[in-house]
Amino acid sequence: MAATMRVLVLNTGSSSLKLSVLDPDGTRVATRTVERWEGEDHLAPLEEFLGSVDGIDAVGHRVVHGGPRYSSAVLIDEEVTDYLDSIHDLAPVHNPRAVAGIRAVANLLGHLPSVAAFDTSFHAGLPAAARTYALPREWNARFGLRRYGFHGLSHAYAVRRAAELVGRPAPDLRMVSCHLGAGASLAAVRGGRSVDTTMGFTPLEGIVMQTRTGSVDPGALLWLLSHGDVDSESLSDVLEHRSGLKGLSGTSGDLRDVLAARAAGERDAALAYDVFVQSLVRGIGAMAAGAGGLDVLVFTGGIGEHAPVVRADVATRLGFLGVAIDDQRNQATTDADVSTAAAPARTVVVTAAEDVEVARETRAVLRRRPATAE
Repeated sequence: MAATMRVLVLNTGSSSLKLSVLDPDGTRVATRTVERWEGEDHLAPLEEFLGSVDGIDAVGHRVVHGGPRYSSAVLIDEEVTDYLDSIHDLAPVHNPRAVAGIRAVANLLGHLPSVAAFDTSFHAGLPAAARTYALPREWNARFGLRRYGFHGLSHAYAVRRAAELVGRPAPDLRMVSCHLGAGASLAAVRGGRSVDTTMGFTPLEGIVMQTRTGSVDPGALLWLLSHGDVDSESLSDVLEHRSGLKGLSGTSGDLRDVLAARAAGERDAALAYDVFVQSLVRGIGAMAAGAGGLDVLVFTGGIGEHAPVVRADVATRLGFLGVAIDDQRNQATTDADVSTAAAPARTVVVTAAEDVEVARETRAVLRRRPATAE
């Protein structure tokens, strides 16, 4: 039955709620984005959407963080919901909203099975050397400190789709997946599995993002706390909301605004863009090393899909890895191989489809349920 299920997928953002209903082949039957969703008691938009579509068999929820307990998608019950609520501090912007979505759906569709699919799952099997911080082992054990990684649902889908585009099995490929949006992360993939990633214990680590710093010397942060008249609350706000492309350029941080300001001759915007590209190139090089080489470079997410200038500038710097992009093909914004014909490493653009991955994982969980539970 699970293989034929029509799945409702909820993707809760910091303020929005994205809804989609998918048939087993991945076709979206219906979609809606509620720009200002007020939480679990705001049922009207959900009720209106559900009234427009028939035959929903199961529900899948995108949840950013599964914590140390859940390393793969899981059937939701009260215990699961309470646990996800209890680890809100690991993803304070997103997990509480996901829990609100779970409870809202339970109020309306409590008779249907619901599954939580986690952004951290794709990276749960990172090798010990890649996931472990060089902190006292007692701290790592006591506080559960490790590299969790994020954007896993996007990376998982992008890797599988990229393999289809180049016509080779994903397990045979060494890949670097670049999820580039307001938040951004890279993943090294070998044998179809994540073996390294740029985000860590939190989504602040890694490459430069729209408003987040990415990796910064921790000594510099300690210096600011001790000598810069900066308190921890202010520092947290700056690292999360006032850094990255925004902090450097003086714009909103949206790459389109940065590029427009750069074109107008604003030096700060030009530097911000250069820092972003440098961060990407550095990160991709490291991830290629983690993957043991590079057969396919994957771009996805809002910037990855819609900023050909970024893909071109990154490719120019990565020629030593066999990356070469065809200028005409690079204008594509749908699923496409944008490499030159002779490039040893293929570069592909994948349209992000986290909802497709959530639905796939939902069906996989329900297939594993004992027949008596159907």
